Amino acid sequence: MNPRLHVIIASTRPGRIGPSVAKWFTGFANAHAGFEVALVDLQDFALPLYDEPTHPARQDYHHDHTRRWSESVAAADAYVFVMPEYNYFPPPSLVNALSYVYREWNHKPCGFVSYGGVSGGLRAVQAAKLQATTLKMMPMVEGVMVPMVGSLLDDAGRFNSNELIDNSATAMLDELRRWAVALKPMRDAG
Repeated sequence: MNPRLHVIIASTRPGRIGPSVAKWFTGFANAHAGFEVALVDLQDFALPLYDEPTHPARQDYHHDHTRRWSESVAAADAYVFVMPEYNYFPPPSLVNALSYVYREWNHKPCGFVSYGGVSGGLRAVQAAKLQATTLKMMPMVEGVMVPMVGSLLDDAGRFNSNELIDNSATAMLDELRRWAVALKPMRDAG
């Protein structure tokens, strides 16, 4: 049985292009055939700024939105965060969502598909990797960077990849699968 991969749309901003990039990547990951893939949109969870009265490590959740998010995060063996760069940083919606739960992230690998202008979101990924490690996730060195993302959208707003991006996606998915399988005994030990 293949590990479960959640492709998470990290931006919730109106007018976002994350869904277009995430739909492309979800299709690409399905074709890769190394995972059971699910597309997850942070917008669907409507997480307010962290509002639980206890530390997330306790898993004593008082709010339905937190319980729903906890269940979603716990269901995956690996994650790919599809994210833009906002002021050299990940979107606040992702920073908040990562902070909402703790144990559910532990001992799982994560990768990043970043997009933006010339830097392709790389600075935001570096900051997100720091947060991921404190949640006991293993961020992949391999990643997918999409510079000048607007030039890769067609008139209907669909993302169109290229050979360089596809090769990066394959390398990241291969490595992500290795880590998802290797970390499974740690996840199973609880």
